[in-house]
Amino acid sequence: MDDELAALAEAHGVATHYEDAEQRRADVDRDVVVAVLAQLGVDASTPEAVRRALTAPRPEPATVVLTAGDTLDGPGELALEDGRVLPLPAAPPPGYHRLGDRTVIVAPARLAPPTRSWGWMLQLYAMRSDESWGMGDYADLATIARRSAAELGAGVLLVNPVQAVAPTTPVERSPYSPSSRRFANPLYLRVEDTDEYRSADPATRRAVDALRPDNDTELIDYDAVWQAKKAALELLRPAGGGAEPVGELRDFARFCALAEEHGPDWREWPEAQRDPATATADPDRVAFHAWLQELCEQQLSRARDAARDMPVGIVHDLPVGVHPGGADTWAVRDAFAPDVRVGAPPDAFSRLGQDWGLPPWRPDKLAEQGYEPLRAVIRNVLKHADGIRVDHVAGLWRLWWIPPGEPAARGTYVRYDEDAMLAVLTLEADRAGAVVVGEDLGTVEPVVTERLHEHGMLSSAVLWFQRDYRVPGHPLVPPADWTVSAMASISTHDLPTVAGFLTAEHVRVRAELGQFASGPDGEYDAAERERRELVGLLDKEGVPADDLVTAFHVLLAKAPSLLLLTSPQDALGETRQPNLPGTVDQYPNWRIPLPVRLPALFADERVRRIATALAGGRGR
Repeated sequence: MDDELAALAEAHGVATHYEDAEQRRADVDRDVVVAVLAQLGVDASTPEAVRRALTAPRPEPATVVLTAGDTLDGPGELALEDGRVLPLPAAPPPGYHRLGDRTVIVAPARLAPPTRSWGWMLQLYAMRSDESWGMGDYADLATIARRSAAELGAGVLLVNPVQAVAPTTPVERSPYSPSSRRFANPLYLRVEDTDEYRSADPATRRAVDALRPDNDTELIDYDAVWQAKKAALELLRPAGGGAEPVGELRDFARFCALAEEHGPDWREWPEAQRDPATATADPDRVAFHAWLQELCEQQLSRARDAARDMPVGIVHDLPVGVHPGGADTWAVRDAFAPDVRVGAPPDAFSRLGQDWGLPPWRPDKLAEQGYEPLRAVIRNVLKHADGIRVDHVAGLWRLWWIPPGEPAARGTYVRYDEDAMLAVLTLEADRAGAVVVGEDLGTVEPVVTERLHEHGMLSSAVLWFQRDYRVPGHPLVPPADWTVSAMASISTHDLPTVAGFLTAEHVRVRAELGQFASGPDGEYDAAERERRELVGLLDKEGVPADDLVTAFHVLLAKAPSLLLLTSPQDALGETRQPNLPGTVDQYPNWRIPLPVRLPALFADERVRRIATALAGGRGR
């Protein structure tokens, strides 16, 4: 890499080298750096182009970030977001203000810590009740919140992403590939929990009831659920369809109406419909999809109300990105690098790297827009939440960009202004009175976890990964030594359940799918070694090992971490994990229902035993 190209890349936050999973320097190929710079609108195709770009005048930063109490130098006047004008120099209040053409973001220094609590990690689709239409829904979430608080002493619920997918079939199953992160998923609506159903005439209610899909399918049938609910809601829709939507809701509803006609990916629509400025959508369908969002808001609000007796409440999950042809990239396209895919570099688990197929935000465009796209996403998630979990929180610092036509391994990191990203997250969470959890698992720069804690945010701690990597052999860290500022759990949705780990089900499934190049024997041996280590830790901690599922929860309860979470799957001894990374259709990702209905969940002695263990943890 020549010095001039390296300097240009540095100026635009494009890495020319990075530290890999083995803490070794990995150099990025020159043509990859050139290709990524091109996606940022920077021509580096020739030495002359590089020199021109280096000598071009750089504009002033479009966004200024301050901590509450900091003084903004003058002279001049700051237009505050509430309409007042503040002469400078002065210390502006928290908010989003304007200084000429620039945005000034003022955020609190840190968030207040949450109350120590235990709770559930929920895959909501899996949580079927007797009233469900084939999958768990927002009303089930309310029931779980109310009963978990009253009967089990739970204080927090972490819910899988419930952001909107395209209203088409086949329905997108992964909650981490939404069409929009600004709106909710009508797939989770409880049809009977609407004013329109309650006030409908008997004939209409009978017609709606007749549409109810099978609630006992072996796997969640998203298509059947959506088709049934959509037909039922169309029967119940009020005459006139309500007021015409405006702003971002109008754009989202227009996308949904056009997707029904042309498919879920706007890049494949007729040319005129690809641009919101020239697109024409059926006003009746636009009104219908706007009404569905009203219903989602009502039911999400009721679920949050049901959690009011919980010390923390409901924490919603924020995916790292959106579908490249979805509603957000259609309506807010200027903020995205549309031809880039986000992923991860090669590591021990993914030798070829990872390609998540999601387009990243352009850091320069975010700054030019005063981070409004990020603000809108976080604000909409927190509208009906007591907290937010940020998936792959390291993406606030940097993302692995894969340029067009390249495999996952041939990418590089692009940096974001972490001060601005954290300021937006802190300000929005402070205004909502919400807790923030960052998912910082895997290969993450230490500064990520350090800055999260500085801002009063929680990191993530998972028993399987809590090892001292400074010591040979990487021994397990006793839970008492885990950080306080964390959301701690035994596993996650991408990892084996407790029972699955104990029986090596994760190895068996991957072997059956042919995911091991050299056979499964070594993997079985590794799983057995880990099992022995963990059972050894139980012995050192004085935890009886007669019932290992319960024992691991007793072990988890020893952690001082502010939030302790487990899943109903773990409590019930389910061996199948919700998602198997590296698969799409080979494994029933995001389709596995809980083996029991909600009434049986709360009556199960195993669940009550584990709830007692977690609620009785040290310091609780």
